[in-house]
Amino acid sequence: MARLSCSLIQCLFPLPLLFNLLMMSSLLQTSQGDVGTAAQYSPPYLPTACYNDSASQFPSNNMFAAAGDGIWDNGAACGRQYLVRCISAAVADSCIADQVIQVKIVDYALELINNPPSASGTTIVLSETAFGAIANISADPTSINLEFQQV
Repeated sequence: MARLSCSLIQCLFPLPLLFNLLMMSSLLQTSQGDVGTAAQYSPPYLPTACYNDSASQFPSNNMFAAAGDGIWDNGAACGRQYLVRCISAAVADSCIADQVIQVKIVDYALELINNPPSASGTTIVLSETAFGAIANISADPTSINLEFQQV
């Protein structure tokens, strides 16, 4: 009877195969958040569903957003912070690669004064500043797909 000259692991997974599997798994990105869609909206930003006419609600960096029905939670979303990044869009080269921003929810997307048509049914509607930070405005995307996570 012949003896195996390798351990069970070595026989089942030869070193080159095992190395390749480990390398491939390290290259795969894992998602830490949810996936949704986003549009942008323009001023005027007041009044908002969360804080009415108070200009103090807006972060100084203008990274804010209006929540769509999926995250609105009957107004409980007001003040929540989300990390968002563009992952794809119908228009080529719309996303700024690996750009992650933090936005504050200050409004309800369905009550926006100047609700853009692209905002209908989106997860989140970003201020012009926030949208421009993660999407190439020169590509002229009306909406983007994004990954988002509450912080």
